[in-house]
This record gives sequence, C-alpha cells and structure tokens, in this order.
Amino acid sequence: MIDRSAILEKDREHWLHPLHHPSSHTDPLIFESGHGVWLRTVDGKELIDGLAGLWNVLLGHGNQELAEAAREQMSRLAYCSSYAGSGNLPAIELADRLAGFAYPSLNTTFFTSGGAESNESAFKTVRYYWKRLGKPDKVKVISRQHAYHGITLAAMSATGMTAYWPMFEPRVPGFLHIPAPYPYRYAGDIQPGETVGQAAARALEEAILREGPDTVGAFIAEPVQGAGGVIVPPDDYFPRVREICDRYDVLFIADEVITGFGRTGDWFALRRWGVEPDIMSFAKGITSGYLPLGGIQISDKIREVIMSAPPNERWMHAYTYSGHPTCCAVALKNLEILQRLDLASHAARMGARLLQGLQGLAEEFEIIGDVRGLGLMCAIELVKDRETKEPAGLGEQLRQACIQRGLFTRAIGDIFAFAPPLIISEEEVDRMVAIVGESLAAIIG
Repeated sequence: MIDRSAILEKDREHWLHPLHHPSSHTDPLIFESGHGVWLRTVDGKELIDGLAGLWNVLLGHGNQELAEAAREQMSRLAYCSSYAGSGNLPAIELADRLAGFAYPSLNTTFFTSGGAESNESAFKTVRYYWKRLGKPDKVKVISRQHAYHGITLAAMSATGMTAYWPMFEPRVPGFLHIPAPYPYRYAGDIQPGETVGQAAARALEEAILREGPDTVGAFIAEPVQGAGGVIVPPDDYFPRVREICDRYDVLFIADEVITGFGRTGDWFALRRWGVEPDIMSFAKGITSGYLPLGGIQISDKIREVIMSAPPNERWMHAYTYSGHPTCCAVALKNLEILQRLDLASHAARMGARLLQGLQGLAEEFEIIGDVRGLGLMCAIELVKDRETKEPAGLGEQLRQACIQRGLFTRAIGDIFAFAPPLIISEEEVDRMVAIVGESLAAIIG
C-alpha cells in the first residue's frame, strides 16, 4: 500500500509544479495508474479523465501497443542527433507519413518536443521567410484574445490569456491581440447586418491596416480555442480570415496542437471550413501524450525559400530532441491505431452525444448559460443570469463536486471543459454527463 502522506511530503518539499502556488496544492490528486478513459489515484479512487490528460491522451491510458513501440525502439536506438547531416528511420518515416496528411500543401515537417516549441518555431520561420524575401520588417504577429499558444516567452506573448503575463513581463514586442470569434461573448464591435464571424474577421483586417501590411508577418489562430474556453468560431469566420491573409500577404499559422489528430471529429479542424494554413503547429495527440513530441508543417512555398537559401542564410533553428527516434516510433504506432479504429469518426459521434447530453442539462439547470462544442471538445458556461450573462463564480466548486463523484476535468473560470480520450464509449459519455448533473444539483441546492 502506497503511503500517501509520505508521497505528499516529498511532493510539497521538492517539486515545483506547472502554474505553481501552494494554495492550489493543499490536497492534490496523486495518480498511480490509468486504463482506458479512467485514472486511478494512490488511495484507490477511480475517475473518468474528462480532459484526456491535457487534451492529449487520445488513445486513453495503458495502451500496450504504444508502450511496446517505445520499448522496441529504445532497445534498438533510443536517441541520436537529427541535426543536418544525420537522421534516423522513425523520424524519416513519420515526416513522410505526415506529408499532405493534414492539408495537401503541407508536405514538410520540423519536429519539436511540444506545442510551445512548435509555435516558437513557427514564429521564427515567419521571420526567416520574410527576411529571405527581402521584407525584414514583417515581424509582427496578430493573435486573439483568449488564445493559448504556450507560455515560453514568445508563445506567452502570443497567448491572449492575460493572467499569464504580469509576473513575466515585458512581453516580446510585436505581438498584438484582436477579439476572438466568441459567439456567446464577442468583445468587439458588430456593425449592422454583420455576424460575429464577419466582425471578428474584420477586426483582423483592421489590425493589419492599422499596423501596416508591410510590418505584419503572420496571424496565428487555434481552429477551436481550447484553454481559453472551448470557443467554436462561426462557420463564416475562417474562410474570410484566409482571404484577408492572402489579400495583405500575411502568413496564416494554424495552431492545431489541441485540435489535430481527430479531436474535433475530423483529422484536422480547419478542414471543416475548407481552409489551409501556411504553417501548422501540432503536438499533444501525435503520440497520445505517451512521449513528448510536436512540430510544425510548412507549405511548399515556405519550404522552397528554406531549401534555396545560400549556406550563410541557412535556417539556423534547432532543438536537441528534434526528431527523437523513440518519440517518432510511438507517433507512428499512434497514427496507425487512430486510423485503424477510425477514431476521428468515433469522436464526431461521441461528441454529438456529449453535446446533446449537455444541452439536456441546460434545459434542467438555468445556471448553464451556454453549451458549445465540436467533436469531443465541448464546454458549458455557468452564469448567474442568462439575460445578463454575469458569471456564476461556481466553476471550481463544480470541478470539486465532479471529482467527488468520479469525473476529473478542468474549470476555466466558469467554463467547464470536456475533452475525454477519443476511445470513450457511449456509456462513459452518459456517465460523465450524469456526474455533471448530480454535481450541479449538489452545489446549487
């Protein structure tokens, strides 16, 4: 039997956790195992993993095929350098497997260890591209409010969740934010006859013109904003964004770190709107979180600029673990399983069931002001009053009540997010909804 008190003492004395503050770590859950969509704590409590780790454990916990892929590759070649002049078989095979998989024009991959590194790589590639084309002033990046792109320094500067900024400022210059296409709480102005999608796209065009097109290098966007509140854009938004980026010669970076590899019911989310980016960032689902891996895919036109450079203008960007053979071997097996089980289609079906269940809760509980989602990426938003949309201030209470009843997920203020592993069953979806209903009844009396 594991001595939980001894483990907690070691934890508190020696581990600085992400987003750390002691007040948030007085009684943590200590997980010791997982199976399928379930997590088990050291004291024997079992909970549905309602956020798939951090949006990433697509195949669920305890997948033996992924474990065996890692073991087999480690026994042969765990690591080698992938700097220019060397390589390894899994990385080569994975880059080939990913060519054209997300979008037809994205055929070249650079590997990283995660999402923040991927977005840092995207920002540097934007600068490189425009410098090589004789436009060195095109360095500004436009992002959106509520965006999450990581919290390394440049990624944090692109992130539009202001709580991440104050204690680490000054931010990197050249990053600016416009309103998100947030149908429930759009923060910009809407002109007569305009939809939220049209207004949010117009905000992008106005920002480009205000800053000067010759200074704006890229626009970055999550197809569905995850950590900022599971914000699903209107259908008329991204086609207009693509047109605007083309009109003003601005590169479009799609941050598909969360939405990639089936999460939204399609293999990649922008497909829903018939749009292709110039650069795509990915991570999380590429290995189902079993090992750290991410990357960017670049369009053929960006590839040509890199490949045609003279040696003294080479793409001087690198990470020690880029193209890590074990991580790439696990990714290859992960992609094989995702496609074999057709989990993108399964996510679409289970997501529709989850959304329907949450809409049923909204009919029962007035505190639910909004229900939204795309595939297995859903949320409810809690309000005191549906007319005023004043936040209820009960998100954390609901999270704790759900934990007590066997569901572990995330409250983003009063937004309650759901993104379980893609392997979830109908029964498990229904149980998740039932727990939320029982928990809401408990906290509002």
